[in-house]
Amino acid sequence: MTHVPHELHEEFPEAGEALHKLKMENPHFAKLADAYHEVNREIHRIEADVEAASDARTEDLKKRRLALKDEIAGIIQAEG
Repeated sequence: MTHVPHELHEEFPEAGEALHKLKMENPHFAKLADAYHEVNREIHRIEADVEAASDARTEDLKKRRLALKDEIAGIIQAEG
């Protein structure tokens, strides 16, 4: 398996404990993290030429990933 950039623990390296705690204790955060993971994996498959997608689809996915990351960051910040 190849390295997948943009995993949450890479995006928020200082928040490892908070990520784990929130995933376990906050159902909304867990859903956001799962959605982020799915979108991130799909982007990786497209960029690795495993899955075909139009430029517009790829851009939409990247915007979705960024929106999820922003919401996740806000929750992490509020937690700490």
